Amino acid sequence: MNKKSKVIILMLVILVVAGIATHLFLSPSSVETQGSKNITDMVGRSVTIPASVNNVVATSPPMTTVLYMIAPDKLKAVNFQWTEDELKYVPSQYANYPVVGGWYGSQDGSYEEFIATEPNIIIESIDEGGDGDLATVNERQQKFGTIPVVAVNDTTNVEKVDSSITFMGEIIGAQDKAKQLTDFNDKYLDIVHDRASKLSDGDKKTVYYAQGDDGLQTNPSHSTHGQLIDLVGGKNVADAANQGNTTSGIQVSIEQVISWNPDVIITGDPEFYAKVYSDSNWASINAVKNKEVYLSPQSPFKWFDRPVGANMIIGVPWTAKVIYPDDYKDIDMVSATKEFYSNFYHFDLSDDEAKQLLIDSGLKESNL
Repeated sequence: MNKKSKVIILMLVILVVAGIATHLFLSPSSVETQGSKNITDMVGRSVTIPASVNNVVATSPPMTTVLYMIAPDKLKAVNFQWTEDELKYVPSQYANYPVVGGWYGSQDGSYEEFIATEPNIIIESIDEGGDGDLATVNERQQKFGTIPVVAVNDTTNVEKVDSSITFMGEIIGAQDKAKQLTDFNDKYLDIVHDRASKLSDGDKKTVYYAQGDDGLQTNPSHSTHGQLIDLVGGKNVADAANQGNTTSGIQVSIEQVISWNPDVIITGDPEFYAKVYSDSNWASINAVKNKEVYLSPQSPFKWFDRPVGANMIIGVPWTAKVIYPDDYKDIDMVSATKEFYSNFYHFDLSDDEAKQLLIDSGLKESNL
């Protein structure tokens, strides 16, 4: 056999081997495997999801808020309609998400509208250790058909939210942004944990959380809605009225609030905040007399609650500054606000805009 024939035979062998390899690597079953991955969600289900998730929706506002923070371009719908005030802090490319409702307080989700957004996966919120979660997730999966439903522990506790943020970052390919958010959270949690632990009972200020336009609904200690008061070491005056309900508010009278006589009042209601200093019913309360009433910043998400979730991360240093301004002079709220809005709300504030937002919440300029 001459040299030329040997070369030809060698080339033919190479082509045959290459052809076999191509067939093996590009067979339908192998391509499908390469295009997906198996995960275990946070209720213990094995779920097959796309290897690359580009379209995602969630069934409740707290989960949607996290998705907006860490991957707004992958979020394809929201559960709520932005208000005009909220839209002032929303970049134009994110201002027109479809509104599909959801399954939370309002229970107004539309399976058809969710499916129409063509999500790669759907995030379902579960209560950690709660009853009926698996059944609920399985029901969602049945109704969403072939679209994978991934269960994630709820994000309603700011001290436990990190694991859910990290998990969501991993499944949608936003690990770096998720870590940036948990790092921000941990930074301020560490500060308030340390300083709150050093407060004696006599040093703790009394705080009333005023809800509703009349300010006469509230939440006691250990409530998800009042958790930031507990976290920074405030003494929730409504604790004595604890009826064992950590989600729904309780109704109180103005006489009850007067008898509690809180040092600080925090509210999320702009209407109540606008009139509290001129309302004679509230005039005798120390918080009002001393100009210690504060309105949680509202946009694009509330800092204190509603929803309770990752939006409260920036509320941790704010609440600390509100209740114990002398103990937190080293926290620069202007810088913290600018950093949070830029990194997680995708909106750049000027120094003046950040200052005004904080002053509008009741913080004194000397305490920013």
